[in-house]
Amino acid sequence: MTPAQTISTYHPVLQQVAMKLVRCKADAEDIVQDTFLKWLSIDSTKVKNTKAYLIKSVHNNCLNHLNSLKKRQEEYFDSFNFPEIINKFKEMDLSQMDLNIDLKAALSVINQKLEPLEKLVYLLREVFNMDYEALQELLAKKQDHCRQLFSRAKKKLEDQAHKITIDWNTMPKWVESFKKAYDEGFSQDLIRDILGDNQAVIKTA
Repeated sequence: MTPAQTISTYHPVLQQVAMKLVRCKADAEDIVQDTFLKWLSIDSTKVKNTKAYLIKSVHNNCLNHLNSLKKRQEEYFDSFNFPEIINKFKEMDLSQMDLNIDLKAALSVINQKLEPLEKLVYLLREVFNMDYEALQELLAKKQDHCRQLFSRAKKKLEDQAHKITIDWNTMPKWVESFKKAYDEGFSQDLIRDILGDNQAVIKTA
């Protein structure tokens, strides 16, 4: 087969292999393209089984890609400073701009590490500056309980943040209501979207 025929024949299977490993269409396409470019640069007449060679190459390139992502994520969180990131919330018009990488990371960590009520109390305290008296009235929880939730949330966020896996392309559904609440003022929509099916928990003291 000519190089063009080889690419046309094996591209679908290579794309499938890459997608299964990296679970991202754009990354998979880049890996497959890079694999073909490298294959075109070698003496293909010395390759006994072109299909097996290409599949193995894609597999190895995917593993290298995943390891690189993991390393970059660990390096990023080595310097991750939650208090500093939270301050950025207070300085930005969140509804009028795309979230930058720091804010996306912060919201993703909050979303993954905290239980719904912890998440709500943490955001209301840190971002909206609500005191415990206001939280007690809003959430029907005793002030001591709110303090415990806030303390627990802070501890969770400080512990092993680098173990979180960030999906930079998607954000939790409550982020939009969070941005709107920050820009226009707090509303019950934020409580509804954060707690979801767990909203009943605010009715118990």
